[in-house]
Amino acid sequence: MKNENNLLPLDVDKIDNILVTGPLADEVSFTFSRYGPAFNPSTSVFKGVKDYAGNKANVSFVKGCDIVDPPDWPGSEIIPTPLSAKEQADIDAAVEQAKKSDIIIAVVGEDEKRVGETKSRTSLGLPGRQFQLVQALYATGKPVVLVLINGQPLTINWENKFLPAILEAWFPSTAAGEVIAETLFGDYNPGGKLSVTFPKSVGGQIPLNFPYKPGSQAGQPGAGPNGYGNTRVLGPLYPFGYGLSYTSFEYSDLVISRTSLKAQANIEVSFKIKNTGKREGDEVVQMYLKDKVSSVTTYESMLRGFDRVHLKPNETKIIHFTLTPSDLELLDINMNWTVEPGDFEVLIGASSVDIKLKETFTVESVND
Repeated sequence: MKNENNLLPLDVDKIDNILVTGPLADEVSFTFSRYGPAFNPSTSVFKGVKDYAGNKANVSFVKGCDIVDPPDWPGSEIIPTPLSAKEQADIDAAVEQAKKSDIIIAVVGEDEKRVGETKSRTSLGLPGRQFQLVQALYATGKPVVLVLINGQPLTINWENKFLPAILEAWFPSTAAGEVIAETLFGDYNPGGKLSVTFPKSVGGQIPLNFPYKPGSQAGQPGAGPNGYGNTRVLGPLYPFGYGLSYTSFEYSDLVISRTSLKAQANIEVSFKIKNTGKREGDEVVQMYLKDKVSSVTTYESMLRGFDRVHLKPNETKIIHFTLTPSDLELLDINMNWTVEPGDFEVLIGASSVDIKLKETFTVESVND
């Protein structure tokens, strides 16, 4: 989600002391579910990092805080309460160990009791005292890698602005510690993309969905004759389709098979994707379609194709997608699925916002 100055992947040969902290760092309850196999042997993130480092680095653990702050939570999400003496002491203990460490891995978020069916929350920030813990760790001046364990988008605005690296793990499997460690240290190059949108705030931004109708996520006229300044936070924290890699990719040479076609014809789309970095990795390329003018309100754009592509350094591949008539259909005023004549735009990108290539084609009228 974030990797400032390429802090990740970590080099275990160049680190002497690692602190793994946070209420979910040495926890495994989130790795199984009552809906499936339960109580399988699981590996915590702390154990995974410790096992990976072996005798190359000293890996310590201090919990720092609990997941929530009983008895005040969830009331404390709307009426903040002061830290108890024990809560302050727990955070202080993590800070003292952090000062002795070269890197801090903070494993925070939610457990299975905080997110799920019927478990709506008042806030989407880090629950309990976790935010105070993260702030205190950051204040040490040591680099903090945030590992998120969660089942829903979180409003981690401060964390995204100040912390150098964020890894989204969701609710990982029983091998959580192993795969997270392999990712943090570069044995695995992440290539996943978000299938949801992360909001900046629950106030005025819920729902913040994709796809969306024109104007439903509109801004405000902060300047000009009708502008009186902005009064709310705008835009997503992380958009649909977003996700980073340890390498970089270049998109080029978008080609569509025809610029004008009948309503029942297919259109072939192709483009090139090149790994321009030094590591092999995966990119999830995404194709969106925009109906530029329609008789009824439609979405701003729709995801109409995606593919996960593995590329070695300097390798280039040609990606092919096919748009069929059903991809162009809308539900008209008479509630019939139809392909209307007009201009459509093909958008190729690394996310719904990060569009790299675009091209327009026209569906002809039946009278043309």
